[in-house]
Amino acid sequence: MDARLFDILVCPLCKGPLEYDKKAQELTCRPDRLAYPIRDGIPIMWADQARKIEPV
Repeated sequence: MDARLFDILVCPLCKGPLEYDKKAQELTCRPDRLAYPIRDGIPIMWADQARKIEPV
């Protein structure tokens, strides 16, 4: 995934920053506890496609 995308991609729900998990191929929003998948190099930024994550 192109690192320049991190400058413009935000969580579609809260507009907060996302963390990139290269191993899991996901973009994570900690406040909303959602992990958005990256498929074939394309971030899928729909909340209904996101995986819920446990609080840390």
